[in-house]
Amino acid sequence: MGLMSRPIDLSRAYEDLVKIGIALTSERDLGTLLERILVEARRFTHADAGTLFLREGDQLIFAIVQNETMVREVGEEGMKGLLQAQPLPLNELSLAGHVALTGDILNLHDSYSVPPDRPYAHDRSVDARTRYRTESILVVPLQDPSGKILGVLELINALDAQGRVIPFDTEYEGLVRSLADQAAVAIRNARLEDLSLKDSLTDVYNRRYFMARIEEETRRLPRSAEPLALVLIDLDHFKSINDEHGHPAGDEALKEVARLLLRHSRDFTVVTRYGGDEFAVLLVNTTKAGAVDYAERIRVLLAQHPFGHGATTASFGVAATPDDATSAKELIAGADQALYEAKRLGRNRVAAR
Repeated sequence: MGLMSRPIDLSRAYEDLVKIGIALTSERDLGTLLERILVEARRFTHADAGTLFLREGDQLIFAIVQNETMVREVGEEGMKGLLQAQPLPLNELSLAGHVALTGDILNLHDSYSVPPDRPYAHDRSVDARTRYRTESILVVPLQDPSGKILGVLELINALDAQGRVIPFDTEYEGLVRSLADQAAVAIRNARLEDLSLKDSLTDVYNRRYFMARIEEETRRLPRSAEPLALVLIDLDHFKSINDEHGHPAGDEALKEVARLLLRHSRDFTVVTRYGGDEFAVLLVNTTKAGAVDYAERIRVLLAQHPFGHGATTASFGVAATPDDATSAKELIAGADQALYEAKRLGRNRVAAR
């Protein structure tokens, strides 16, 4: 760990920070914003890995994790499975929890050498589970101008030009704190924006956002060769859930379906409550065959999932560009026709236009 850090051009770095701050505050999609924050922080500090936590009450939620070394070894999904763990209670001894409670910055040259009398400690079980050793670590609060701490930015293992782990230079602390302050404002704004774009029951996107997004994506088609697919999902016999078990059971079923869709979709997939018991999933850069595979995978997951009220299935309609449509209206109509066919053929199945 006695290696020299990379030289920092502070004037250039702060110029970059201004540009990044403008870009962050103009980003309204929270997921995209969080990814961007972590990417930029790692770029500044040459960090091999990082985690961005958001605070929810008395716990921290693993919002974004990035670790290039682990991705090379176990793939993107494997890395997320190992790192996106259960929420982190603030009353447990941890580096991120300490920063979330105090607003302090922690810059540790060796996370395994924290004295036992400190009010924080590195959780070595994470390294044991992932077979990735956390050595140098820089932990910074995401604090808005009012002083409220919205989350924590954790950067792991600074690398020198030869790829060796070195300590984070202390001059990074001010830079990353400035970035984190800008990020906190952007997160607060994106969350406010989310309130108008999310369905209040299921917390997936609402129809308003979906219509704006599908129009935006289809307008790009003449300039892009990337396919675009739409999957419409209708829960089978949903009315009987409300009739037999009550509306709270129906609401819980919708929330559980939304959670399953989010958990088993890529980060940039647009999952929407289209209306009532119907969901729409917009798959960017996905062919019709890929969308059918996705729909069949979700169909099986729903059919096998232990819902509280009992078994629930769904019917799926798939359409895609350029095969079935060149506009948003045509794409929606194509998926809707396919969904009607899936229900006509007996439900609990996938039909493509």
